[in-house]
Amino acid sequence: MGYIQTDDGVRLFYRDWGNREGARPILFVSSWSLTSDAWAYQMAPLSEQGCRCIAFDRRGHGRSDESPTGYGFDRLADDIAALMEALDLRGVTLVGHSMATGEIVRCLTRHGSGQSGSGRVAGVVMVGTITPLMARTGDNPDGVDPAMFETFRSEQLLRDFPKWLGDNIDPFVNEETSVEMKGWVTGMALQSSLNALLECHRAITSADFREELPAIAVPTLVVHGERDVTTPLALAERTVALMPNAALSFYEGAPHGLFLTHRDRFNAELLAFARR
Repeated sequence: MGYIQTDDGVRLFYRDWGNREGARPILFVSSWSLTSDAWAYQMAPLSEQGCRCIAFDRRGHGRSDESPTGYGFDRLADDIAALMEALDLRGVTLVGHSMATGEIVRCLTRHGSGQSGSGRVAGVVMVGTITPLMARTGDNPDGVDPAMFETFRSEQLLRDFPKWLGDNIDPFVNEETSVEMKGWVTGMALQSSLNALLECHRAITSADFREELPAIAVPTLVVHGERDVTTPLALAERTVALMPNAALSFYEGAPHGLFLTHRDRFNAELLAFARR
């Protein structure tokens, strides 16, 4: 475990597990409100399989510094690039959940994509993607009314975020998920800065990646659950259609938090993808 410092003075916490000698690294990026802890059930078993597994806390989340600004996708993408550079990671499989899928796309388009990215990225796994565009616009009539996002921010996030977490943890997981696991996830989310959550949510619900996705030529696996009520399957299907080297992996009966509920299948698929 340790910290890197970005060029705007923010310390980002990261954890680095497993084999650092010769193994292709897997870099995990967590969703909105969650931290590097969320990937523990991938990092531990994959480290046992000989992988090098790295995860970090986004600025304003978990153990990383809060900053007054910097929660747009450009800055957050630069933070991923800064971590890869600081640790000199090469041949990386980038794994992102929900919000993190947009950060990864922006990282590749800002810092070089091509067939092998800047030389650092070998492949991408996108879980519960927010791409290509969540909001309803004139040329995206199937999106969500932006007023609904604003209502969530003003009436729930800024009034009683802990209650919203409690009310919405069940759809994130499944019926077999223990009360203790649910508490662990919601407790993790409560470590994040409310200001960071507000600004990140604004970024998530307004960002348009439609022009960027065709430029991502590295092999990409888009993983999506049938019961995902946070990001509809149509987003995953449209993302795959826009990317030249992407495939969809559909998980029947899986929720948005499938990396927890369907961890055995997901871990096996991730390991095979990283070692391809």
